[in-house]
Amino acid sequence: MRFESSVTSVTWIPSEAMTGPMRLPMDIGIGHYDDPPPDVIDGPDELQALLGSDRIRFANELRCWIEVEDGRIVGHGRDGGGHLGGTTLRLGRFSTTIAAVAYPDLRPEPEVGEDFVRFTQTAGGRTGAPMPRRVSRPPFVQFLAPTAWTTLTLTLYADGRSEHELTGASPFPRHWVYDSAGKLAGKSGVIDFKNWTLKWFGTQSPWGEQDSPALVTAVETALERELSTAIMRGGAKPGKRKIKPGDTLVEQGEEGEELFLLLDGVLSIEVDGEPLADVGPGAILGERAVLEGGRRTSTLRAVTSCTVAVASGDQVRMEALAEVAKGHRREDD
Repeated sequence: MRFESSVTSVTWIPSEAMTGPMRLPMDIGIGHYDDPPPDVIDGPDELQALLGSDRIRFANELRCWIEVEDGRIVGHGRDGGGHLGGTTLRLGRFSTTIAAVAYPDLRPEPEVGEDFVRFTQTAGGRTGAPMPRRVSRPPFVQFLAPTAWTTLTLTLYADGRSEHELTGASPFPRHWVYDSAGKLAGKSGVIDFKNWTLKWFGTQSPWGEQDSPALVTAVETALERELSTAIMRGGAKPGKRKIKPGDTLVEQGEEGEELFLLLDGVLSIEVDGEPLADVGPGAILGERAVLEGGRRTSTLRAVTSCTVAVASGDQVRMEALAEVAKGHRREDD
């Protein structure tokens, strides 16, 4: 019997993810940020369409199979690979797309156990457009762009099960992971543009035998993604707040009616001093105070450095906010 499975990561640049002087081309419209990818990618054709329309920067697609006879694995194989798009630059009425520079896919030999086979694949490269900047080691000035990549692991079991993992990734940009059905299943939790531009070039990459661990967070609901768009692009521009690890965004019991959208990082939700859950980018927070009288029902504490958009409750539909709140009563669970 043959069992097949797959995992795919797509990499994109969220709004305002870049910092410092190098964000200037984005701010004046020469470069562009990306809209969030879809919740579902329906096969290789849609993946190529996203790349061809400059919706995503690159993708890492790992497809694997095993053959099982009498409960034993008798064969295995894999397919897929890295897919890089281009960088579109615009100046007035003129535009040009510069192809990205792909690095060879890294595919170590699979790990074969009694009842499983574990496959690993690293894919990535750099933009074809130069990115002149100071860096943290010789030659101290670099013109080629830093390296971006993801490392995916996919384990297939003799009983037909499969498990996937984003085991490594560049600190920038954002990486989303899709399961074998093409559904969004996980996200990289932290973007670090400054660290990426300073360190991750040349031999400091998986092609120089140095990977960077990925912090992966759970996926928020589709309704939260809809509300995120309303907050970021629905009219009034939200404020921004940065939080250091260990600091709190709000304290349980205090008054407040702001609504929060976590743009980057990981927040811990605590009730009566007990951590209940960690949430990552895209999470809507603070909705219960908006709906239930203006008093915070939990403490929100930064696990990592975080960036949060701050909005008012009247920027979103109240019925949608109420639906989100139903799924956020974590203390009831």
